[in-house]
Order: sequence, then C-alpha cells, then structure tokens
Amino acid sequence: MFCRRHELQSAQPSHWRLRANAAATTTTPTTCSTQNLPRNAAAARGAAPPPPLPPPQTRRSPGPALPSAASTGRRGPPPGPVLPPGPRPHRPPLVAVAPRVSRHPQPSPFPNLSGYASRLDLWLLSYQRACAHATGAFPPRQAVPLPRSPLHCLLRLPPPPAAALRRHPAFPWGASTHLLIRSPADAPSTVPVSRRKLEARFADAPPPFQDRVVQELLLLLLEPVFEPRFSPKSHAFRPGRGPHTAIRSVRSGFAAYLWFVSADLTAVVDGLLPDTILSCVQKAVSDRKVLSLLKSALNSPVRPGSVAPPEKNLDGLAKKRLKRKVLRKSRKKKVLNENEPKPDPYWLRLFFGFAPDQASHMPNYGHCGIISPLLANVCLNELDWWMEERINEYFSPSKHDSIWKEAGDEGCHNPAWPEFVPSAGKEKTRKMDFLRYGSHVLIGIRGPREDAVEIRRQLMEFCERTFGLRPENSMVEIEHISRGIEFLDHVISRRVIYPTLRYTASGGNIVSEKGIGTLLSVTASLQRCIRHFRKLELVKGDRDPEPLPCSPMLYSGQAHTNSQMNKFLETMADWYRYADNRKKIVGFCAYVIRSSLAKLYAARYRLKSRAKVYKIASRDLSRPLRESTRNDAPEYSDLLRMGLVDFIEGVQFARMSSIPSCDYTTFPRNWVPHHELVLREYIKLQDPKFFCELHKTIKRQEINSPQDDVSKMVWDYKVYGIYDDKRSITNVKELRNDEVDNKDKQLLLDT
Repeated sequence: MFCRRHELQSAQPSHWRLRANAAATTTTPTTCSTQNLPRNAAAARGAAPPPPLPPPQTRRSPGPALPSAASTGRRGPPPGPVLPPGPRPHRPPLVAVAPRVSRHPQPSPFPNLSGYASRLDLWLLSYQRACAHATGAFPPRQAVPLPRSPLHCLLRLPPPPAAALRRHPAFPWGASTHLLIRSPADAPSTVPVSRRKLEARFADAPPPFQDRVVQELLLLLLEPVFEPRFSPKSHAFRPGRGPHTAIRSVRSGFAAYLWFVSADLTAVVDGLLPDTILSCVQKAVSDRKVLSLLKSALNSPVRPGSVAPPEKNLDGLAKKRLKRKVLRKSRKKKVLNENEPKPDPYWLRLFFGFAPDQASHMPNYGHCGIISPLLANVCLNELDWWMEERINEYFSPSKHDSIWKEAGDEGCHNPAWPEFVPSAGKEKTRKMDFLRYGSHVLIGIRGPREDAVEIRRQLMEFCERTFGLRPENSMVEIEHISRGIEFLDHVISRRVIYPTLRYTASGGNIVSEKGIGTLLSVTASLQRCIRHFRKLELVKGDRDPEPLPCSPMLYSGQAHTNSQMNKFLETMADWYRYADNRKKIVGFCAYVIRSSLAKLYAARYRLKSRAKVYKIASRDLSRPLRESTRNDAPEYSDLLRMGLVDFIEGVQFARMSSIPSCDYTTFPRNWVPHHELVLREYIKLQDPKFFCELHKTIKRQEINSPQDDVSKMVWDYKVYGIYDDKRSITNVKELRNDEVDNKDKQLLLDT
C-alpha cells in the first residue's frame, strides 16, 4: 500500500512489459537461445513467444517483438530431486552445505535491448511518467507535440538509436548545464545571474528532469527481463505484490513453524558495490550499451545537494523551536505557481507517517533513482534461489505425521482460518520456508533450535561470499513463536485453544473430550500504532496515550476536516485488513482521531471541553457547530445556503459494530497477481490452434460467442423493437402468439 511513496506505481504499466512477466509462468522450459528467435511479427506468431501488444496510447505500427525471458529458460531453479516413495529415515540436525554448481540450466541473457530504445513510443511513455512525477498530472499523448518535441530531436542525434545510449561520450548524469530535455515545470529565466550564484544554485539543485526520463526508459526495458526470474517469495517493489500479499503468505504458510530467523539486510543492500550490481545484471542482460549506461549511472559522482540529508536526532528544545517554525510557515497561505504540483492532502501525508520501517526504506544507488529498488531485487534474487535450495534439502518427512508428505504440500489444514499448529519433535516432519520483503528476510523452521542456528550461520556466510558484506549479529536474530515475531508492524504469534473433540467410541457411545492446541495469530502491533501517532503529534504518552488537537486542520471547515479524517480511517481499516485484532486497532485509531477533532473544535468554537462538543455535534461530530461570537454566521449554514454542501459527514467507526472484521479469505500457495492471469489468457488466445479449438468447442456445445449475442441483440432490436439480449426470436414469437390468444379470449368474453 505504500508503493505510491516509493514512486513505483506512479503511472500506467506498459502492456508488453506485463506480458513478458506473464509469459514466464506459461511457457515450458527450453534451452534455446534468444539469438535464434524470429524478429518480425509474422514469424513470431509461430514461435514460442506470442506477438507483442502495441504500446498504450499510440496508433503506430508495433516494432520488433521483444523476446520474453520465459522463452529462454526457466522461471527459477527446479525443486529438489525426486524422493523415493515411503518415509525417509530421520537424519541428524542440519549440516553445512558446500557451494556447488547449480543443477538447472541458466537462461540465456538478452543480447539486444538497446534496439528498443529507438522506439518513440517507449520514449513518449517515459516522458509522460516523468511529467506525472514533476507536475502531478499524467499528460495525454495529444498534449506532447511530437514533430517539435525534444524526444523526437533526441532520437535523431547521431549515432543512432538514442543519445542516452551512446557510449562515447557517456550520458551526462546529474548535469544541470547540459540539458537535452527540459522539465515542463521549469520556467525559462532571462535574468542574468553571476557565475558564483549559478554555481551555488547548481550545487543544491535536485537531479535534472532528463535523468528521470532515462531512468523510466531503463525501467521499461529491464523490468520485463527480470520480473519473470524473480522468486515468488519476494513481495517488495514488484507490480501486483505488496505488504498485504506478504502478510497473507505468512498466515497461510507459516502455521507450523516454531523457530524464526528474522534478518535485516538493509546495511548489506545499501552497501552494494557497483561491480556487484553489474555482475548480477549481466546474468540476464548482455547488451553493452545498456550495461555501460548502468555503469555510468552507478559510478558517476553525486552532488551532495541533490540527496536528501538524513534526519537528525534533535533534543526537546530544538524540537520545540522547529515546531514553532513549521507552524509559522503553515499559517501562511502559499500560492502555487502555474506548473507547480499540488501537495498531497493531509490524510495521505498522515497515512504515509504510518509506513513500517520495512516498507519506508528504499535503496538508492548513484544516479539510478527509481531503478534502485529493481537493482536491489536483482541482487537479492540470488539469496532467494539459494534459500529455495536450502528448503528442498532440509525437508525430511516422517511417517508419524498426517500432513506434509511432500515439500510443497499445503497439508490438510484450511488456509481460510488461522491454522492449527502441530507439535514438533524428533519423530515429526522437518520443514522450512522463507519470505522476503525488500531487505528483510523471515525464515520459519519446524525443527530444533540447532537447525535455526545453522541456517543463520549459512545465511551470514552467503551474504559475505556473494555480496562482500557480512550482516551484523544483532541484525540476524532467532526468535521463538511464543515470544512473537514483529514483521511489517504485525506480530506473528500463537494462542492456545481448547477445542471439544467428539467421536463415537465402542458400543456407539458419543464421547466428548477437551483437547488442547495452538493457532497461528497475526495481530497488528498496538505499540507501533501508538508510536506512529506520537511521532505525528496526535497523542502523548505510551501506556495511557492522551489525544492531542489536530493543529494542521485548525483553519479548515468542519465538513472538510471530517471528510479528510474519514479517508484516513478508511485507509487505516484497509491497511489492517488481515489482522486478527482489526476491530480493536481500528477502533483505537477512530478514538484518537475523534478525540483529536473534538479538542480542535473546542478550541476553534470556544466550547472549552470535549464534552460540550459531543453534546452539540453528537458522538460522530456530524452536526454543525456554531461560533459563540456575534456577527459570525455559522459556516455550515453559509455552505448550505450557497448549495456547496448538503450535510457534514460524520466521523466513521464511532461504534465498534461499524468496524469490519478480519478478512480470512483463502490465499493459495501458488498465487499470482490478477494481471498475470489476464495476460496468460491473452497469450493463449494468440495461438491460432488454441483459438480454433476453443471456437469449435463453443459451436459443439451450442454456446454463443459474445459477438453472436451482440449481433442477435441488435437484430432483435431492429426487427422486433425489443432491447433484451435474453429474449430470442422464439420467445418473441411466443409472446405474439400469447397476445393473439388473449385477443381471441377477450372477443369470446365480449360476445
């Protein structure tokens, strides 16, 4: 949900980029090379990858088809070796596994990606997404004058295909004086400036607009290449995945694990060297121009002024002075410039303050900008597939277990409810699973603590061997589920239950006995929520938090303030959608917001206390409040008289019964995003053989296609004057026969 802050979902995704993501999950493994793939669209229809879709918002003919990553190899390493039937003997605790050569064929890298940079459609989409970031509005295609646009001139610069991918000289990253493309928000200046002031202005200037355009283009080129190669266990900085999918995966797949290894690899990810990043990228991309452009972006020096300074730890007096300064600035009305984007509304900025630490941190490498999260996922993908191999090697089934006969088996539990956690022991099945969100790794182990210690040691050695950095001991912890594991502001724990077991004994007697068991519990952390509210200065205190007035909304009307807070509460209810204590945590948020607004209205309308505000405006603050001074008309009456507002919206979730319960919807183990499923169906329809078989099946089963239903509906409307697709011609004839019979009966009655 916090992807908007990371600027990864700021624009519409390209169709051909998503199609490459879905093609990787539908094609079969093959060892052919990308150099033997057809290039023209006619030959591509007969090859493994289907023809590409035209880019959005364009009427030009599509260019050469981009070969999919799935056509050159597997999505990932295959599962472990096939086990013989029957139970396997118990083996000693986990031992160190020596590094060895991978057993699966590596996909061939893409040799030519720079050829697609000459397509004007991709440059236009990159320019539109960069403009949306700079101005706050996504410009339509018609608003960009193509004949005289800087993009069109940039593509014509020698040598082809684009000036950004020229090797000599390299693209000027961060150069504010050598501008090839200007931002639409930059107004032309004709005022003479001295050299000294110009250098000082450039030293603190943000990254130029052209860097953002080239970064968007590289993201369009590289994301469809790496997305099919990523592990399904990764949920951060990827389309269709996020914190909710990670929490649902924990609920459905981490029920049986007693020991957890929680690793924070933020220091490792932030300290990756450019050579390490390029070595990981070269496994999938062999285009020299693209690699040289990435290398220049990683190695070019960055101006200190273009990077946001880190937050400083201020003392109490400095915080008070800073708060007064911010309040003075907020009281002044700011007039936006012509092309200046509007700031985010208050409720959205308030919600961004609740971002978990795992979701708020975004890596940044040199001038890569928005490509940095993708490059971090590319490097950590090596860790993902290494963990997949460890999972297959660690799995050891036992005949004493009634579930988990195979490594990828979900067992006989119901994933729609918090699962029953079986006991673990020497005679039980050994099993392990993991999940990664950004640089945070969560590993669940069903076995003794010695295995968790060994996995922790191997993980730290792998990071040191692969990335050249060893995480600190305090960043990789081993915790038991009884203590609770905090992940994405949710606490993973277990609770003891005493179910009633009923069965039929000998003689037909029904016996009822009390059993004992544990259930997996995923609850929202109340202390984290209080900490976020305290950071936003809406409460004070930890154990018994006291709400504070919402001072940023002091000069807003009652209707506007209530609507803003209702949007915030709706977003918070959706954020805690999969928490067991959803009612409790959302009710606490509603109490804080409602009390904060009551204190604000008491100060604004001079009512002295919250009790008087609740007495006049009711519990949900939906009734209008009047000012006590004379010659001041109430704001609600003025708005109602002018017809600008009908009523004041009450604050939501004023009662516990109105808060929705936890969502226990089933989450499949092999879940894929919805857009990938849609693209799979589209890829199937591109095959002429499959389309013909589908059409024959429809005709054989006497099922009408949508085109036939539409044509029949139009024909019935023109001929019989009936606009209903459910009524056929026979039904119309029957209606007419009934009318004739009714007329005959009426004539007989009249006579």
